Amino acid sequence: MSAIEMIEDTDLKSGATVRHTEEGLRSSLSNDERVLARFGKRQQLRRGFRTLSAVGLTCGLTLTWITISMTLQYGLQNGGPAGLFYGYLVAWTGAALQAVVMAEMASMIPLAGGPFNWVSVLSPAWCRKFLSYLAGWLSVIAWQSFVAETCFICGTLLQGLLILNYPWYVPQRWHGTLLFWAVLGVGLLINTWLGRQLPRIEGLMLFLYIMGFFGVLIPLIYLSPHKSAHDVFTVFQNLGGWSTTSLSFFVGFVTVSGSLVGVDGCDHIAEEIQNAPKIIPVSMLSSIAFNGSLGFSMLLALLFCMGDIVDQTQSKTGYPVIDIYTYAVGSVGGGTALTVVVLAVNIFSSGSVVATASRMLWAFSRENGLPFSDYLSKVHRGTRLPLFAIFATAILNVLVSFINIASTAAFQAFVGVTIASWFTSFLLASSVMLYKRLTTNESELPWGPFRLKKWGIPITIVAQAYTIIGLFWSFWPYSPDVTAESMNYSSLMFGGAMLFSLLFWVLWGRKVYVGPILEIDGRTVGEI
Repeated sequence: MSAIEMIEDTDLKSGATVRHTEEGLRSSLSNDERVLARFGKRQQLRRGFRTLSAVGLTCGLTLTWITISMTLQYGLQNGGPAGLFYGYLVAWTGAALQAVVMAEMASMIPLAGGPFNWVSVLSPAWCRKFLSYLAGWLSVIAWQSFVAETCFICGTLLQGLLILNYPWYVPQRWHGTLLFWAVLGVGLLINTWLGRQLPRIEGLMLFLYIMGFFGVLIPLIYLSPHKSAHDVFTVFQNLGGWSTTSLSFFVGFVTVSGSLVGVDGCDHIAEEIQNAPKIIPVSMLSSIAFNGSLGFSMLLALLFCMGDIVDQTQSKTGYPVIDIYTYAVGSVGGGTALTVVVLAVNIFSSGSVVATASRMLWAFSRENGLPFSDYLSKVHRGTRLPLFAIFATAILNVLVSFINIASTAAFQAFVGVTIASWFTSFLLASSVMLYKRLTTNESELPWGPFRLKKWGIPITIVAQAYTIIGLFWSFWPYSPDVTAESMNYSSLMFGGAMLFSLLFWVLWGRKVYVGPILEIDGRTVGEI
């Protein structure tokens, strides 16, 4: 019996089991619910997102013009102005190809698990269970570390402002941890007390993101002395001390590649978006185009308006962008004001990050992929929010934040796995999709409204090549003369996380995880 032929559902108010026949199902379910039923899922979350709010959430996750500003130091050290400029064009192209590939898969399979659901449906039967489990862990790790990274940046950016305005201030790691908790609290508040208003809040997020961009860009360009085009487009730097400038360029490539991560975030709220198969591709593609444009514009403005490169990379605040703002407007007060704009948008984006991470946690838990899945997969009947997953996300990140008190290097190693996990999950999902294209008649695939057709294979291959390059260089330290503090431990943390997930698979996961569960009749999804 197929998923569409017989469904057992639970009424949210009475808790009674309702059995639908195929005819009754077709008449009682909306189009979005029919899509879920194709993959054995029932509607549990409230669908309040439309195009604008979905784009707002995606922009609130990527924050490209802000991310490129916050991580500018590493690109200036390795690559310099010209390296950042040309590297950004390469990264923007590669990220756009990634977005196109993911948009097609999300249009086919608009489920909240994202890559892990794509792998579940598209993988060959003999490896589906393990590969989907691995993709689920990768996605969970990526988005949980994304939350930690966002909160950490906001906390340390505020400490940078204190250093700028009060030279006698001595920053302590526990100060940053307390600020981390405060930012996390904002994200938790948005997703719980204001959780039912999340679509409207994400629409507001888009407005603040755009206003913040112009609020920083206009005074930066108008008030700052400008460098020459020669200084921006032809000057490469190797301040890290690598053997060649070319090697230095690739080491600094993580600055630009990392600024475009997270474009698939809207897929993790797929079951809260109206007309998800069409809206998710629109959100992904418009976000990469829009975010990429804002990021490119801000990068050019920063490169033309910055002072001495060496001085910027040695900023006492920890963020060269604070010094660039101060130099550009000619006053500490002006630099503080511009930084506050960036900080405010970043703090507000914590709602988007917590929402996405918690949905991913919830989606994987409903397939028994994580410890305590019975609790994490629960949806509150009154609000129709995955409150257990939301609070678990907050608790997990509070625990992780204690690492920062002991060692900032260790904490940064944890958040450093964001790029590696995200890139690896994309590589796994796109490889499965590519295999499916090469081995299956196209008429047998469950295509959605957005389709690449004959361009699917070449676009996927180029996107994977870019992903492998970005993944490889994300593990490199910023200087060959490494110390315990300057070493890039993300490779160690990523390997450790993968080892833990494999150990968890051997001891527990393989016994209870059977792949995507059909909530309508308890069976697993068959191969398509």
